[in-house]
Amino acid sequence: MSTPVLAAVAWPYANGPRHIGHVSGFGVPSDLFARYMRMSGHPVLMVSGSDEHGTPIAVQAEKEGVSPRELVDKYHGVITEDMRGLGVTYDLFTRTTTGNHYKVVQELFLSLYKNGYVIAKTEMGAISPSTGRTLPDRFIEGTCPICGYDGARGDQCDNCGNQLDPIELKNPKSRINGETPKFVETEHLFLDLPAFTNSIGAYLGSKSDWRPNVVNFTKNLVKDLRPRAITRDIDWGVPVPLDGWRDAPLKRFYVWFDAVIGYLSASVEWARRSGEPDAWQQFWTDPSSESYYFMGKDNIVFHALIWPALLQGQNGAGDKGGEPGSFGTLNLPTEVVSSEYLTMSGSKFSSSRGQVIYVQDFLREFGPDMLRYFISVAGPENQDTDFTWDEFVRRSNFELANEWGNLVNRSINLAVKNNGGVPKPTAIQPADQELLNTAKAAFDTVGGHLRRNRFKQGATEAMRVVGAANKYLSDQEPWKLKEDTDRRDTVLYTALQVVKDANTLLTPFLPHAAQKVHEALGGTGVWASQPEIREVTDLDRDEKYPIITGAYAAEQAKWESTPIEVGKPLVKPTPLFPKLEPSLGETGPEWAPIVK
Repeated sequence: MSTPVLAAVAWPYANGPRHIGHVSGFGVPSDLFARYMRMSGHPVLMVSGSDEHGTPIAVQAEKEGVSPRELVDKYHGVITEDMRGLGVTYDLFTRTTTGNHYKVVQELFLSLYKNGYVIAKTEMGAISPSTGRTLPDRFIEGTCPICGYDGARGDQCDNCGNQLDPIELKNPKSRINGETPKFVETEHLFLDLPAFTNSIGAYLGSKSDWRPNVVNFTKNLVKDLRPRAITRDIDWGVPVPLDGWRDAPLKRFYVWFDAVIGYLSASVEWARRSGEPDAWQQFWTDPSSESYYFMGKDNIVFHALIWPALLQGQNGAGDKGGEPGSFGTLNLPTEVVSSEYLTMSGSKFSSSRGQVIYVQDFLREFGPDMLRYFISVAGPENQDTDFTWDEFVRRSNFELANEWGNLVNRSINLAVKNNGGVPKPTAIQPADQELLNTAKAAFDTVGGHLRRNRFKQGATEAMRVVGAANKYLSDQEPWKLKEDTDRRDTVLYTALQVVKDANTLLTPFLPHAAQKVHEALGGTGVWASQPEIREVTDLDRDEKYPIITGAYAAEQAKWESTPIEVGKPLVKPTPLFPKLEPSLGETGPEWAPIVK
């Protein structure tokens, strides 16, 4: 049996709609990987959901004049529509306000607590002088006391990578309203991170094949681990299941703590909904299974350091030892796949600063595949990348419309015009065989890149096949072979076979267009499955909410070259991608104009 694969996708925060900078880090890369793995025959479990607790939710709810629950209900619905529209094939996209999530978080916490990896201590906590509300560490910014960076956050400095406490910042300010926070004494529970120094150090030391930006950044943090708070003074979150804490009206788990446990809770919920409540174990406790975590670089510390520590603590495998908790021995991440930032005119995407292109707007005008392709081939895989409308127009017109769309249209149109279907080849000549070999060899090459999350290289190699096929048609000129029908038919057969192969290679990147090409080649049924939204009832409460799921096992797409059927009737295709006006690259659309 093929290796089970867990694709764990960062949880978008439910305080607003998602922009394309968000989905360039977690949404598109994770789906490319999951689609490829399914096509390759692996059992895949892809999970995520809306991250719905914490002070920022309460602050946004207050701004909009609604309760926190009403706010997350609203934005969970928006985010769910965005992710479905983008074609992200979650087996379960859920939320952190479910009864199932609360149970799993509390159970894992108790395992940590019993194994001695949770300590109580008093600290100086930041509150807003004007509201009296606790300020999350990440909502306090100031100057780093270590490197002098002016944009350090209250939990860490992204410039030097050091873990910080808010009170250590110079000139601290609240990101919510700009006021100077007040620090008061409060008791909290802490994850004893120093108790994982050796175990996490050994774990990271074994990860030589991770992206350098992830492993190097995280290794530097292990040198100076400090206890990290896992509770907050807030009434919106998961209650702490300990005497003296359970009924405290203003003590809840810190949002980061319950959010990372969401990967496990979503897997458990998926299994419960599938009718096989233990099915999650195939992806979490089977030593042969693999797990890949997808996020932007601002979440590296949580996924490459803190989440492995939580798992080791639950397993009783930290420096203090212990016994596995009720979930058994859980697998640590096989790889943490972090992308850099997608910027806009040199600035990080930011809703508050108006530097934003919302996914819903993009999908409405351009559809999903043009965005998926741009992120794949020109996104922030290994370095910060600036999104420009000019580059988007250039790649959409030249690579998608002129190269891929043109190859599909002229190959199928010529065969429809001359044969009505797939022609029968006669004598395969060296030029024909060379192109066929190029397409078949690309399955190993492109597949190898996708297997290692090298999406830019994978997309480039797939398009290289498209370019070779276009050159082949231009060189062979089948439209001129009116007298030599045997040769014409062989050329068209060869071109159609490579179109079929190239469509398979491009399916993870362009799943919606791939379905259209499949049908234009005479195929029926579902080639590339798409996610769907379902309204479900909470498994532990009398509440309803939408989830994303899908019947992905029913799709026909497989990662292999399959012979095209001679004589199969073909359908005259419509253009796969529209040609965009060059002026769009200079002005941008009305809803996201270029500001000069």
